Amino acid sequence: MLPKGIVSSTSDLKLRPLWGSHDTKSSNSTNLLAISAGIKQKDNVDKIVKKFLSSDFHVMIFHYDGNVDGWRDTEWSDHAIHVSAIKQTKWWFAKRFLHPDIVSEYAYIFLWDEDLGVENFHVGRYLSIIKEEGLEISQPALDPNKSEIHHQITERDTKSKVHRRIFRQMGGGFTCNENSTSPPCTGWVEIMAPVFSRASWRCVWHMIQNDLNHAWGLDFQLGYCAQGDRMEKIGVVDSEYLVHSGFVTLGSVVRKKANRKAKVPDQPDTRSLIRNESFAQWKIFQHRWRKSVEDDHCWTDPY
Repeated sequence: MLPKGIVSSTSDLKLRPLWGSHDTKSSNSTNLLAISAGIKQKDNVDKIVKKFLSSDFHVMIFHYDGNVDGWRDTEWSDHAIHVSAIKQTKWWFAKRFLHPDIVSEYAYIFLWDEDLGVENFHVGRYLSIIKEEGLEISQPALDPNKSEIHHQITERDTKSKVHRRIFRQMGGGFTCNENSTSPPCTGWVEIMAPVFSRASWRCVWHMIQNDLNHAWGLDFQLGYCAQGDRMEKIGVVDSEYLVHSGFVTLGSVVRKKANRKAKVPDQPDTRSLIRNESFAQWKIFQHRWRKSVEDDHCWTDPY
């Protein structure tokens, strides 16, 4: 019902002035940093954002605690996009505010947690490496001496610039070796600090379920969005690495002994409830994946 020429199929996150000329510096930004953050991690997020702004990124902050005004005194606050929703995960935010048609101009999207130390991370060098290596999905390695490590493939290898696989004995008798072709031995990054190319993000965005708030297990499916062989297109960058502090954001752990000493009522262990819900939602996602594969007779699993 509209004339074809008036239809604008894509948009962007640039702030537009109410009057006067456009901000040419903002217009030239070709990458996006999106962080899910609470006010308690303000100082750390400030350090992260300043590193990225020096490389001319657009910045988007997802406020899961609703505190937006507490960031007003940062020098970059007025130039960032702030989105607030109480107790929501970064994947809830990403599904609703990072639609591929909105972020289509960005070559790379950094979708990071707030508890990452960037002292040994250089944005420009990182971008050069992933372009040179042809990585569509990547993450910086983690300093094993200072970080909370959940998966061994994320540990920094001091002898390499990039690694795409690990060779070691895993738990339960599981071994990662030269014959391994699947996550978490190869073709895998963790969802705490992923970096997506424009094309891979369009795929990942569709895979994020609208009604599931958690993303446990999503990292095991990212290979389907690698724009090619996941063993080549997904990797961990060792030369530009992070410290992952493992800060607990959503939910809290009960402290019964401390509560008794302070004579205050025990608080519910909401962190355990969140973990249980995450596991339940991962089961739902697995069921949906299997059913989708069964129902789509034209789809062939490359793995």
